[in-house]
Amino acid sequence: MPEPLITLIAGPTASGKSQLALETARRTGAVIVNADSQQLYADLRVLTARPSPEDEALTDHRLYGVADAADAWSVGRWSRALMQVLDELDGRPALLVGGTGLYFTALTKGLANVPEIPGEAREAATTALADEGEAAFRQRLARFDPAAAQRIEAGDRQRLIRAMAVAEHTGRALSDWMADTTPLVPAGAWSGLVVEPERATLYARCDQRVAWMVDQGALDEVRALTARRLDPGAPAMKAVGVREFAAHLAGEASLAAAVEATRQATRNYAKRQLTWFRNQTPGWKRVAP
Repeated sequence: MPEPLITLIAGPTASGKSQLALETARRTGAVIVNADSQQLYADLRVLTARPSPEDEALTDHRLYGVADAADAWSVGRWSRALMQVLDELDGRPALLVGGTGLYFTALTKGLANVPEIPGEAREAATTALADEGEAAFRQRLARFDPAAAQRIEAGDRQRLIRAMAVAEHTGRALSDWMADTTPLVPAGAWSGLVVEPERATLYARCDQRVAWMVDQGALDEVRALTARRLDPGAPAMKAVGVREFAAHLAGEASLAAAVEATRQATRNYAKRQLTWFRNQTPGWKRVAP
């Protein structure tokens, strides 16, 4: 049986995924393809530790820095761009590298083909949640979509609203839509690998990453980004370090406080990723950096 042409390299931030991918690509001739939602953005090279221009020159990299910070990319848009890249490779091996769990879910399990929900439906659900309160709203949602009502965590208003809007607009539970999926990449065409450091090692690497970010110009990157006055809800504005360093630039925090806050946020993010990949990637090979 031939080896899969696509290797998925996943793991938490600062785990060493990019270096492993670069070493593998130089040895095998594979193309490195971005599977990280923040490394899509051209404005976030330092804050996301995107591969350097020097590293990108060593081997073929795709889907890095291809989006403007004002342009919100969804997993669906990334999926379409990815499939175009894979078509263009025409059989060359690919390394899909990143830390965005939803991207790997789309690859291996598929995306729900939920119809577009009009703004009026979302607004109606938003108003209903505000009027009824979460407990009553969740009970009503359970009549339409019991799985979603049980699955969605307390306080997650956005997902509650979406589940209700989908159910009321389409007449079908969001959970049913989500169960009806087709993987982007069929089983047998890919192999999965998770870079999984020990937690203490990972946290130390996170702290080193933040120090590197400051040395490499993270403050200038955040200054340029905040000067654009983008929607605070834009995906690029949610990158770890943007809010923390912006507070320093606005005179609301010392640099030391901003650095420490970014370290903590980075460790928290890495912990969530580590937990997700441990739970959601059974059967994938595990490697320590």
